[in-house]
Amino acid sequence: MNLKKIIVALDNDDLKKTTKIVKELKEHTFAFKVGYEFFYNFGLDGYQLIKNENVKIFLDLKLHDIPNTVKKGINAISKLEPYFVTIHISGGDDMLKAANLAKNNIKILGVSILTSLNSKLTEKYYYNKNIDNIVSNYTQYALENNLDGIVCSPREISKIKNKAQKKLLIITPGIRPANYDISNDDQSRTMTPKEAIEAGADYLVIGRPITQSKNPLKTLKSINDSLE
Repeated sequence: MNLKKIIVALDNDDLKKTTKIVKELKEHTFAFKVGYEFFYNFGLDGYQLIKNENVKIFLDLKLHDIPNTVKKGINAISKLEPYFVTIHISGGDDMLKAANLAKNNIKILGVSILTSLNSKLTEKYYYNKNIDNIVSNYTQYALENNLDGIVCSPREISKIKNKAQKKLLIITPGIRPANYDISNDDQSRTMTPKEAIEAGADYLVIGRPITQSKNPLKTLKSINDSLE
């Protein structure tokens, strides 16, 4: 197995600490995720500092707007040369197609249901408490619109794998090591790294359990070892 399955999320407000973590971990990760907190704090200059380390970047901005706006956004983002970019599948067919037209060499990932949501909230906001059914439908839309992959919670991995086979990469946040305390966590649908890979995930997004640990490199290596 290629052990570089981990995408380390860099969302914090300390640029010095973040760049140190990237330098320390880059030989043991697949990529680094740059999301709202990092991008809005440090902008293009901060992004370029990470990019200069010759690493793959997962730019997680979850675009969701009218098709032409998303197309222009993806055009602009393509100049930054990220490896992955996220868009919300719920933006509709025309938006998904527009993103694909503008992507160049970027891989477009469709966001299904945020991992912080539970069935009570999906019933309220999606009028459907069956998360599996929502994600199954969104997987079909991702396939129809030729997205490169889908972002889902660990609990939906196997359902997506069965439906998409090998046509979609599966990128999974909500990953928590077995010994991690989730009592104050904001993720509702979690799984251990080994469980998620065995279920069929291609890459795992892990942030705080690694970046906020006392020894991030040791923690990452331990997670990699658990996947053997």
